[in-house]
Amino acid sequence: MDTLKRIVILLLFCLNNLNFAQTQVSDEILESMDDDLSVGNDIFSDFQENVESAQILEDERFYRYGRFFSVNLGIGHTTFTGNRGTAFADKFPTFHFSLSYFLDFLSAVNFGVEFSKHQMTIDFSSKRFPNNADIGAIDVSIIRPFVAYRFYIDTSNLSSVFTYSNPYFTGRLEYWYQTNKFLDSPNAITDGQEKGGGLGGGFGLGVEFPLEFKKRYLGIEALIHPVNYFDGDVTSWRPGPTNPDPVGYDDLKGLGWSVKTTFNLTW
Repeated sequence: MDTLKRIVILLLFCLNNLNFAQTQVSDEILESMDDDLSVGNDIFSDFQENVESAQILEDERFYRYGRFFSVNLGIGHTTFTGNRGTAFADKFPTFHFSLSYFLDFLSAVNFGVEFSKHQMTIDFSSKRFPNNADIGAIDVSIIRPFVAYRFYIDTSNLSSVFTYSNPYFTGRLEYWYQTNKFLDSPNAITDGQEKGGGLGGGFGLGVEFPLEFKKRYLGIEALIHPVNYFDGDVTSWRPGPTNPDPVGYDDLKGLGWSVKTTFNLTW
């Protein structure tokens, strides 16, 4: 009988200690949950702190090693495809001037202007001048202001040749303002010249080789230009009724192409 009592007492003691342990663990879990859910605490605080720290380090790295502004001077060549390319003789060079503002290591905005000259020779009877088969040379001047965005390729994991070339893709919005001067027949039209403009774009790629880190760079850029020329749809240069040969241009459409080299001063 005494043995049975001892066993019962021992079981009751063990059950009591087990209940106490469970109660203590439950209290600790509830306390932890209360701390996480209490006002002023954020379950994402650790994640946010890591993100903010990484952003601060990236900003510090950009301020130390990045470029902020750039002044770009360059020359190049502009030509055309289609009927426009057939009608126009291109004159070298194309002049370029632009300013760049770097947003970070991989992106920049570019504001600038380019100027190119071309020439078209009309030595045939046309719909516009059916009785004059020798209009002669027409000087074409094109000035195009633009705003562009550049996205630089991350080359940190590539070879040093690609890393130091700073390759980028670019897209830009342009306005092509064109002036046609009738050099040989100034009396053919009023004031001897005509003007007009149209929206266009530019898409392509480029590289920038450092001549002196963060100070001077040599840039090369190639672009294709779809343009809504003010005289692109004209039919006035089609063969005239007195033209014995089918010489002329149904329109003056065509894509523009340009390539240029720039010297970039950077701060």
